[in-house]
Amino acid sequence: MSTESSPAVDPLVGLRVPEDPACDVFLTGTVFLDIVFTGLDSAPVRGTESWARGMGSSPGGVANMATALARLGLRTSLAAAFGDDHYGEYCWDALEQGEGIDLSMSHTVPGWHSPVTVSMAYEGERTMVSHGHEAPLPAAAPGTERRTFPHCPPRARAAVASLTPGRSEPWVAAAARHGAQIFADVGWDETGRWDLTALPDLAHCAAFLPNAEEAMRYTGRDTPRAAAHALAEHVPLAVVTLGAEGAYAVDAATGTTAEVPAIDVAALDPTGAGDVFVAGFVTGTLADWPLADRLAFAGLTAALSVQEFGGSLSAPGWAEIAAWWQQVRTFEAQDPAALERYSFLERLLPAASRPWPLRRAVPTIGFRAP
Repeated sequence: MSTESSPAVDPLVGLRVPEDPACDVFLTGTVFLDIVFTGLDSAPVRGTESWARGMGSSPGGVANMATALARLGLRTSLAAAFGDDHYGEYCWDALEQGEGIDLSMSHTVPGWHSPVTVSMAYEGERTMVSHGHEAPLPAAAPGTERRTFPHCPPRARAAVASLTPGRSEPWVAAAARHGAQIFADVGWDETGRWDLTALPDLAHCAAFLPNAEEAMRYTGRDTPRAAAHALAEHVPLAVVTLGAEGAYAVDAATGTTAEVPAIDVAALDPTGAGDVFVAGFVTGTLADWPLADRLAFAGLTAALSVQEFGGSLSAPGWAEIAAWWQQVRTFEAQDPAALERYSFLERLLPAASRPWPLRRAVPTIGFRAP
């Protein structure tokens, strides 16, 4: 989906001042080419051929988060390596031209092929197979020392990081020193230690957003809500995602807590839903919304994303959110209290220009121009 097809909404319009950084959100990571198969009735069986009823191709990996942020109206800068193959060219054009993402800190690596992920979605879950090699660092200027990429992130309101046990990324501390709020998630701890002290960059974070299982393992608590309170002793804002139950958050500075149930939807493909949740929460936080509104908005954007297939393909923009809000209010059996939870959208949304649902995925890398 091109940004031109979505009505322009700037969630920070009332907060911007001339001295603000040009970048709202900075992030870095690996861009994959995602090939997603959906409509599988079950997992592929060894020795057989399975046919999928749907397929989509799109930039994936860190591109999921970058796209989700950009579609919500945030000025997004991405530092990543791109292969000089057709896949890399497609991903670069899709992000820069299609989504309006700033790639001035990204670079193309001659002779390096793009990482690829094949994702198969069935029964509300996904199975992925990936292939790729670590990209070499960009060449240093003559007479200068070769340093970690990116060594000097741009000034930004916020940055999104993925924490890795036992590893520190120097750019996170640099971004925090320059005034960025750091939002971080974390992956599965393959070491099995689940030790918060092994996440040194957590000290720079304004918000930490693990899922329930990760939060409980890192804190040793037996419920996600207890884990969120324990995490709030280490980070200003702890947000624990609860899957089908929604999300729970604790603001350590004010003692405020919030819990919002998930929206019940028929999930087609969960790829990238966690990235979309974080993007929605970042948007609400930078816009200075109440904590419960931020959780509700993050959950809504994630729910809209799982009804489409593909990671970055599925990230909703304001047109999709407006169409959903227009549609959901027409249900006669709608719970008024549930509807009221999202009434804050009224002041934000453009008029819905297209009916719900909206389909965005395409089954191929691209067609030749006529």
